[in-house]
Order: sequence, then C-alpha cells, then structure tokens
Amino acid sequence: MSPTDSLNPSPVVDKSTERVRRMFAEIAPRYDFLNHLLSLNIDRYWRRRTLDLLDPKPGDPFLDVCTGTGDLALAVAKRLDRKTQVIGSDFCGEMLHFARQKQHKMQLGQHPLAFLEADTTRLPFENDRFQTVSVAFGLRNVVDTLEGLKEMIRVCRPGGTVAVLEFSQPTLLGLKQLYNFYFRRVLPGIGNRIAKNSKEAYAYLPASVSQFPSGQAMADLMKQVGLEQVRFEPMTFGVATLYYGRK
Repeated sequence: MSPTDSLNPSPVVDKSTERVRRMFAEIAPRYDFLNHLLSLNIDRYWRRRTLDLLDPKPGDPFLDVCTGTGDLALAVAKRLDRKTQVIGSDFCGEMLHFARQKQHKMQLGQHPLAFLEADTTRLPFENDRFQTVSVAFGLRNVVDTLEGLKEMIRVCRPGGTVAVLEFSQPTLLGLKQLYNFYFRRVLPGIGNRIAKNSKEAYAYLPASVSQFPSGQAMADLMKQVGLEQVRFEPMTFGVATLYYGRK
C-alpha cells in the first residue's frame, strides 16, 4: 500500500484485554512524553477544548474512564472546586501510578480526586452516579466498544453527559494522505526508538484508529446505545473528534 492510500482496515486488531493491558504497562514510563511529542503538543489543546465544550459544573461528580496517566481527570480537578468528586479509572495499574504521581506534583492531594483500577466494561459504580462520564483516546482500546459505552451510560445520571474524545480520520484532501503516512510510517518508528515495546504498541495505535468508527458513524453508534442529542465536534481538521450526548 502506498502512503497516499487510506488506512487498511484488515486484519482485525487484537484488542484482547491482557494484550492491551500489557502494552500500556510497558510503555507507561514514556507514555506522556510520547503523547506530547507525537501530537506536537496538540493533545493538550484537545483536552482543554473538550472541557470547554462539556463545561462541567462545580459539585457535579465527574468520571473519566480509560484515564491512562490521568490528564483529563487532572484537568477537570484543577478546573473545578475542591467539593467536586472526580474519579479516573483505568484497567492498567502501571498507568495509574503515573497519574497519582502527577496528582501529587500538581498539589491536588487534598482534592476529592481518586484514581481507581477498573475495567470499563465492568465499572464498579452504582447506576446514575456521575453527571459527566468521559473517555479520551481510550474507548478504541476497550475489547467491546458497545459494552464500554453501555457501562458509561449506566453510571451516568439521567440528563448527564457521556463524552468520547478520540482520534478520527481527516477527509481534507492532502491532509488525509499526510495523516495516514505519519500514522503508518513515522509514528511507529519514533515510538520504537523511545519507548520499550513501542514497536508493537505504536503499530497498534494506527491500526486501532483505522478500525474505530469515525464521524457520523460514531455518533450513530452512540445513538444506538441510547444517548440523545448526540453531537460531534472535529478538532484540528478532523485529526481528533469529540462526540457527546445526553442520557
């Protein structure tokens, strides 16, 4: 396949829970550095823009699933007051270790912010608990996308918001080809030089993005599982997209 071809959707990406957990455990020490490097720091803007659009209110509990090293959960906690419960959950304890380190460094130890090891398809929370349930660049790693979405909806309050920030595929001619070339050829090479086991992990990234629903297809999936008023907001010419709807 040439660099100008679209990402090949086959073979099917292996998203088995243990394989994905092992990959993220191995790259956890370099995960933040590589995220910022490989996105040219634009990932910071995507998270800020997400919070601007979601506009969480002080006092309304917030859950961020597949939180990884906690960037979105930490941003929420920093933005809201100390009375607002924020929880970041992830199935990879090694990633959460670095989330807690950042929490301490940001002096958020007194904030009701907690990081909890949990599988997104089996969240350990009661129904209707959180006003906002989010996931940033993590839902495509869940072994069953629909089950992950259903669990996010289950723990969200009626009238609350379920939000998905994820890589998407630009449609602008020229940018699409450049994006595909970067994801397929450049990104895995950089990751391979910097992070342990990144040859597997950073080859997995473009493959998993190529097989994840994008644009209207993702919005339709969210409606399929019961969300209403579903909207999506492309960012950086569609490199990433925020999808959000009401329960």
